[in-house]
Amino acid sequence: MSIIKAPVSIIADHLALVKPSPTIAVNTLASELTRAGQSIISLGAGEPDFDTPDPIKESAILAIQQGKTKYTPTAGIPELRDAICRKFKRENGIDYEINEVMVSCGGKQVLYNALSATLNPQEEVIIPAPFWPTHYDIPVLCRGVPVVIPCSKDLNYKISPEQLDKAITPATKWFILNSPSNPSGAAYSASELNELADVLLKDDNKHVLILSDDIYEHIVYDNFKFTTLVAVAPQLKERTLILNGLSKAYSMTGWRVGYCAGPKNLIKAMTKIQSQSTTSTSTISQWAGITALDGEQQFIHDRNATFKARRDKIVNTLNGIPGISCSTPQGAFYVYPSCAGLIGHSTPNGKVLANDSDVATYFLEEASVAVVPGVAFGLEPHFRISYAISQDLLDKACNAIEQACLKLT
Repeated sequence: MSIIKAPVSIIADHLALVKPSPTIAVNTLASELTRAGQSIISLGAGEPDFDTPDPIKESAILAIQQGKTKYTPTAGIPELRDAICRKFKRENGIDYEINEVMVSCGGKQVLYNALSATLNPQEEVIIPAPFWPTHYDIPVLCRGVPVVIPCSKDLNYKISPEQLDKAITPATKWFILNSPSNPSGAAYSASELNELADVLLKDDNKHVLILSDDIYEHIVYDNFKFTTLVAVAPQLKERTLILNGLSKAYSMTGWRVGYCAGPKNLIKAMTKIQSQSTTSTSTISQWAGITALDGEQQFIHDRNATFKARRDKIVNTLNGIPGISCSTPQGAFYVYPSCAGLIGHSTPNGKVLANDSDVATYFLEEASVAVVPGVAFGLEPHFRISYAISQDLLDKACNAIEQACLKLT
């Protein structure tokens, strides 16, 4: 007599807890509607609309011509790692040795390597909300437990020392800090970082590791002075991993160059993880990365001036739309307006907007504008707009959103 066995899923159970990237999903939907003939303005992109600077591209071409196309050490070519050490010394006042830094295929791999190498099942990761979705999903993928701390508009979308202290438990393994923030653009001052450091330096909290996501370090406005946690609290250096990369400031999203600096034993463990996944970042991208870090930097300031002009106009415009309230971000290239004033209103076809996902869908259908709903970032009811597109398209999008809001009853 044969025994019929129940079908077994080939997919790991915990993968069901991991959501696809919402920004990629928005861009994909917008592309599909565009191919179907609908003209969509997508405000979901998380990448600058500027091109990679020519000197960086030229160094990549030279690397190809010189035959620099073979495998590299997993942690990155020594020349790039030396350039990263120089960058931290020059810009942040922090000394790192070459074996305290590594290069990965973008910031996501840095995060994945770090948490894969350190998280045991059910250990906790404190994540202030609103958060970059990957900050939430990778801990889940690594069998950890995300502990989300809501940081409302009243808190300027930043975690307070009291919130952090209350959230830490014996099970806490990591605290993730993103400044300037994706999606809110909020950035922590030196004094605010000092207050958080005081909490982390308490005897009861010395088991907590810190991941400082500094990817938007160079995109700041209004004379805001960026500083990183280790710079204001050197005592935390041996517990802190600084994540950074070339994607945002250098318009190198497709080059896939992320990097990090941290304790030697952690970097060694992360290198072991990477050696069994991607091996290393593209050799050509790494040689180009040296030019990015060591080369002329004025273009960053010039581009920031363009971003700031866009930011100022979109914040002013959004605050003039009934039902929408928008704070002024200090960095990055996103705004994160509240749409609380739209919830409960009805669309022309009679649908009641119950949450920010409904609002985003309404904007897509009625205004042909794609935004990312706040639910993706852990704090509702909001939506995220990227202003890393032309001013003309931003103006058209905001006008369409305004007209759609005026049709609500």
